[in-house]
Amino acid sequence: MMDSQDKTLQEGTVEEVKATEQAAEVENKVETAPAEEVEETPAPAEESSETSEAPAVVEEPDPVEEIPEIPESQEALESTEIPESSETDRKVYTSKQEILERMKEIAHSDENPQKAEIDYLKTVFYKLHFAEREAQQKAYLDAGGDPEKYVVAPDEDEIAFKAEMVVIKEKRQKLFMQQEEEKQENLKKKLDIIEKLKTLATSPEEANKTYQEFKKLQQSWREIKAVPAEKANELWRNYQLYVEQFYDLLKLNIEAREYDFKKNLEKKTKLCEAAEKLADEEDVISAFHQLQDLHQEFRETGPVAKELREEVWNRFKAASTVINKRHQQHFESLRAQEEENLTRKTELCEKVEAIAKEENNGSADWERHTKEIIDIQTEWKTIGFAPQKMNVKIFERFRAACDDFFGRKAEYFKGLRQKFAENAEKKKALVEKAQALQDSTEWRSTTDKLIALQKEWKTIGMVPKKIGDQLWNDFLAACNKFFEARNAANAGTRGEERENLNKKRNIIEQLKTLAEEAADGLQEKVQSLVEEYNQIGHVPYKEKDQLYKDYHAILDKLYKELNISTARRRLDNFKNNLKNMAERGSNAIDNERSKLMRRYEQLKQEINTYENNLGFLNISSKKGNSLIDEMNRKVQKLKDDLELTKQKIKAIDAENKEKDAK
Repeated sequence: MMDSQDKTLQEGTVEEVKATEQAAEVENKVETAPAEEVEETPAPAEESSETSEAPAVVEEPDPVEEIPEIPESQEALESTEIPESSETDRKVYTSKQEILERMKEIAHSDENPQKAEIDYLKTVFYKLHFAEREAQQKAYLDAGGDPEKYVVAPDEDEIAFKAEMVVIKEKRQKLFMQQEEEKQENLKKKLDIIEKLKTLATSPEEANKTYQEFKKLQQSWREIKAVPAEKANELWRNYQLYVEQFYDLLKLNIEAREYDFKKNLEKKTKLCEAAEKLADEEDVISAFHQLQDLHQEFRETGPVAKELREEVWNRFKAASTVINKRHQQHFESLRAQEEENLTRKTELCEKVEAIAKEENNGSADWERHTKEIIDIQTEWKTIGFAPQKMNVKIFERFRAACDDFFGRKAEYFKGLRQKFAENAEKKKALVEKAQALQDSTEWRSTTDKLIALQKEWKTIGMVPKKIGDQLWNDFLAACNKFFEARNAANAGTRGEERENLNKKRNIIEQLKTLAEEAADGLQEKVQSLVEEYNQIGHVPYKEKDQLYKDYHAILDKLYKELNISTARRRLDNFKNNLKNMAERGSNAIDNERSKLMRRYEQLKQEINTYENNLGFLNISSKKGNSLIDEMNRKVQKLKDDLELTKQKIKAIDAENKEKDAK
């Protein structure tokens, strides 16, 4: 019945994560400023030799990131990172059906599946799935089920979830292939544009006539999206080369050139303003990615007047530096938090290891330590990621300590279940005995037998609750049936017992009065009352202990006084009788002395026997205490008789000595 907690860690372990993927992706991608592009208006003769340096290319992340496999266990689930940035991720799902509906919507719509959302849905689904499975197992075990025979029931929701995951994976793979094909197609298109620009740049006589065609080629170039990353820089350098050559050939007027510069300045100024506003963006990651888009747009915008180029670029670069610095500080803060998390997790490992080493003396200790470890596991789940290189190691240390504890706990309760089975068999035997006696009419002997069975029942250990309750109910029913019949048969004796109680109390009061008066003939009166007391029958069971104490308390007081006076009187009488014995001859005195010596030795032996027996009594029970009191009284009486016998022997010896002196 305890095994449901044994698997708390194995099937419901602490949440583990790998290092943040975003950190790995962007940590080293600090945006570098692109060099100013070649002007789109004809350059003056003195500027025609200028060449623009190819802009730094920001690497494009793979458009289709791999979705982690479906976790087969809670441990696999715990190592999955839950993204934190998107709006969808922040939605709270409370049931597997909600998650399944969202998965179907993604799988069977035109929506592009996002890895962050899919990871989040998968993690939440399996947390609910494993919690439900653990609850089912706990209910099975609480109902008395055998942990070794427990079989996990198939989950139709999980089957449907996996099916939708397959559809989504295929959908993402298909999208990835389409994107790769588009990149290759875009590459071909840009290579074709470069070839056309090359033709225009090498035909000086046609430069003025082909200007509009040149502008269209530039527009087409800007409209073409991503190309394979490994080709991007080379394409850009070739494109810039031929654009630059074309402008060298072009003989546009100053007004047109200044107009282009003005338009480009307006656009780049807006880009600077947009970059500066990003400093107020709360989401550092989002701001960084928006900055990448602004850099791309800044790079594709034509040049401005030469005297303004450095100023505009420095403004844009300064805004970019603020965002890049915030981005870097963000990940430095993450790393510091991860180190703190590692410290906290190390402390939790040490706590679990210390608990695992503690000795467990019974089920209560196991359950107390189990609760402590589960509380620590709960705290572990609230702690974020540790540094990537230590994340797996610290989790393995934590899991090893928990597994060690729960493994030994399982072994303990396995042995305990075996003991439970033995106890159940013993209690079944007692139930059968009680049921065999339940119809007996031998009230006295059967009462003793049933009481003995009840005492034996208490000595038997625990059994599983379900069967234990049934056995106890059967045993109790058999006992109750007999005692109810006995009580019904003995109902008439209760009034008599109450009357006996009143009689005995009356005798006790008379004894108390004798103790205060100390009149002559006290011993005879006391003996008469004692005999009368002993002739009275039973009293109510609940009253007998107190009555016993009151009765013997007053008797002890009376006998203490009587023993002193009686012993003195008996000794005086004995001494007076010695003279009569002397008249009958010395043989009479010698015979009396021999008889007293035998009596003396007999009393000593009886006293030793009683004192030895006192050491074996169980003084923890009421009956044990009463018996000890009674035996102590007997021992004291024997000692008094021993002393009297001793004094009689001394009296005989004194008489013989006096006779010899004469």
